[in-house]
Order: sequence, then structure tokens, then C-alpha cells
Amino acid sequence: LIFAQEVGAEADKAADQAPPNPVYQMLPIVALIALFYFIMIRPQRAEQKKHQELVSQLKKNDQVQTIGGIIGIVTHLTDDTVTIKVDDNTKIKMRRSSIQTVINGTSEES
Repeated sequence: LIFAQEVGAEADKAADQAPPNPVYQMLPIVALIALFYFIMIRPQRAEQKKHQELVSQLKKNDQVQTIGGIIGIVTHLTDDTVTIKVDDNTKIKMRRSSIQTVINGTSEES
């Protein structure tokens, strides 16, 4: 009987307390979203900006490597495509976005 009275008294105390502020409940979620932004999204945007800058600065005779690993020399450029010379009589036309890196600027054709 005494135990039942104690449990009832604790239940009354809990009912008297105000519910926690919803702002405090949302704070961990907001913190996780901010952490996700700074760890994942922001660096990816910086990398995209860097790649876009690299692609926009391509010029004829640059030696480049594509995303697929093909290495060649830029022979022709348009607004959204690039033609690279892979071998003596082999040229490949592809999108500028498929260029991964510029190996060196202005390589000499042999």
C-alpha cells in the first residue's frame, strides 16, 4: 500500500512538470544537419567549383586525362565538347565534364 502511494505521488509530480520546450528537442537534429553540411556538402561544392574552373581553362595542346583514364592531347574545343588526340590517327570527342585532370599545360605533339 505504501509503495502504491509513492508511485501515485511521483506520477502527480510528473504531471505537474511542464513538457520540455520543443526547441530543445529540435536542437540535436539541427546540429546534425549543420554537421552534415560542413562535412559532406560544402567540400563537394568546393570540389565541383574547382573542377568547373579547370574545365573552363582548357586550351588546345593541353595533355589531359579523362574520367575513364584515357590520356590524350586536346585538339579542338567547343562550348561543351572537347576533342582529344589519343594516338596518331585516333581522336575522341567527349564532353568537357569528362575531363578529370590536366596533366601538363601545352605539351608538344610529336
